[in-house]
Amino acid sequence: MNYAPLITKKRERLKELEELISADGFYSDARKAAEVMQEYNRLKKLLERWSDYESASSNLTQSQELARGEDEEMAQLAEEEIPELTKRLEALDLEIQYSLLPRDEAEDRDAIIEIRAGTGGDEASLFASDLLKMYTRYCEQRGFKLETLEASPSEVGGFKEVIFRVTGEEVFRFLKYESGVHRVQRVPETETQGRIHTSTATVAVMPEAEDVDVELNPDEIRVEVCRASGPGGQGVNTTDSAVQVMHLPTGIIVRCQDGRSQIKNKEKALTILRSKLLERRKHEEAEKYSSHRRSLIGSGGREEKIRTYNFPQNRVTDHRVGLTLYNLEGVMQGGIDELIEKLQSSEMEDRMVEAGLA
Repeated sequence: MNYAPLITKKRERLKELEELISADGFYSDARKAAEVMQEYNRLKKLLERWSDYESASSNLTQSQELARGEDEEMAQLAEEEIPELTKRLEALDLEIQYSLLPRDEAEDRDAIIEIRAGTGGDEASLFASDLLKMYTRYCEQRGFKLETLEASPSEVGGFKEVIFRVTGEEVFRFLKYESGVHRVQRVPETETQGRIHTSTATVAVMPEAEDVDVELNPDEIRVEVCRASGPGGQGVNTTDSAVQVMHLPTGIIVRCQDGRSQIKNKEKALTILRSKLLERRKHEEAEKYSSHRRSLIGSGGREEKIRTYNFPQNRVTDHRVGLTLYNLEGVMQGGIDELIEKLQSSEMEDRMVEAGLA
């Protein structure tokens, strides 16, 4: 695709933003200023990628010419550089495509992630714990920060439910594809006859909502304080620190007891509630999308089986794009980049058609 005309328009827009930023009183409206600075930084990054793309493209052309030359030693060196340059170009092309697409503001957001044990009893709770470890390692590799907001441990050392916040750069952009039903097929440790069991866990990834996204009417919220229960130490069990918040219009209930502070538990509960309400709104908006895009990014619906982890065959299959990897151990160690990149690429193709860029 010829990006040059679009890049020219982006350069012109960057000049407009520079004039806005240098104008008197630019920071008088803090929210507007923040929006302009975000757009400015995104455009600068895009143009830097475009410069890298042009450089890599030029280097690839030179290497291809040298590889066909008569100097055998130089040709061999050039031939060795071609695969790396080709891979670099493909990665930059994907980033440029993404940057040129109409912006989904949610992709810049941090994320609230909820993992729940599904069918399969104790094995399902252990799988929920495995998914938490997978996302923890993935976040470490990307430089994201993970904070547990609420956890309900199971008796066998897994989790009935765990909710956590992930913060960093473009968190929701990368993690949004994880919403849905994750299925595991393996022999549980307690299985004496070696039979393979199938269990599930559900994952919901929600963009973290801000106060301006979801206005919570105090008259529509019921807050209850009660004594925390379950694991957590004597201090937790003897204080009325657990907080339960109900949103009356929707019936959504959020309970937080992970911390010892009633105030902090209430703040966490309201944070989760806002994100759940924003997710609900996005779910309704998703119905307007094409069926292909909706199936890719999911609606956050817990009925959608998106991925199977088959331990006996060392296999992971993402059913939305038909991608199968035979590197289960690497995936469980946080190596889900290839899965996410394939999902991003497939979604991007569809979005480019919708935007008239393809």
